Amino acid sequence: MATWAIGDVQGCHDELTRLIDKLRFDPAADRLWFCGDLVNRGGQSLAVLRAVKAFGDRATIALGNHDLSLLAIAERKREDQARVNPELREILFAPDRDELLTWLRKQKLVHVDRTLGFLLVHAGLFPRWTIQQAEELAGEIEDKLRGEGYRRLLKQLFGNKPDLWTPKLRGIDRWRAGINVFTRMRYCDVRGRIGFGDKGEPGTQRPGLYPWYEVPGQVKRDIRVVCGHWSTLGRFAGLGVHAIDTGCVWGGALTAMRLDSEEPEYVTIKSDRKPAPGKEID
Repeated sequence: MATWAIGDVQGCHDELTRLIDKLRFDPAADRLWFCGDLVNRGGQSLAVLRAVKAFGDRATIALGNHDLSLLAIAERKREDQARVNPELREILFAPDRDELLTWLRKQKLVHVDRTLGFLLVHAGLFPRWTIQQAEELAGEIEDKLRGEGYRRLLKQLFGNKPDLWTPKLRGIDRWRAGINVFTRMRYCDVRGRIGFGDKGEPGTQRPGLYPWYEVPGQVKRDIRVVCGHWSTLGRFAGLGVHAIDTGCVWGGALTAMRLDSEEPEYVTIKSDRKPAPGKEID
């Protein structure tokens, strides 16, 4: 029995299929954790959603910013949905669209397995949050996404404000701030204010910003974090964090990390993709 975490797939179905084969995945015994961003840019997002959904309860997904963006786009008028890129349009006008989007909307922002000693999230955690605080806020937002009022949240989901989490936040500002931490954060300042415009490798950020896991005064956690989102960081292990977005969609690789082994075990599938000119990492 093995548990594998898989980095950002972003519509790269061919590489995902090859990786699953290389893992010798046994659906009767093994589990897969996906670090989010299942969709967008790889050209095969519909196939990825169908494949991951078919794993049933053997797969655990942490929603990423691209996944949430797809859900938000699905709430627009049909004529507006028809104007998005062909890859997402294929999902939005697929015969099983509603089934896929409902399934996606009911996935997690944070998943914790205390037996394994790992927390799964797409981007990161606010530096001052304990594991329990992260779980509680994620659960609050997940309930909103799964509840009857989910459309209101999705329509107001994105925005760079507020860029600093505080427990005094309420309503949509509170949920948006939490989502920005869980799905968009790379760098922040000592207070935890997110630097949204800084997306490069460590050392390229503006003065006063730190990788979220290096902020001075970081809360000590006894559970390790496995995450994706940051392809320019690449594979990273340190400070209780394992980052495994190795930029498959950008011509890098799709990486899996075994979580139930004594030492990290990595399996990768090289990508030969070339991103379209002008595309910006997000």
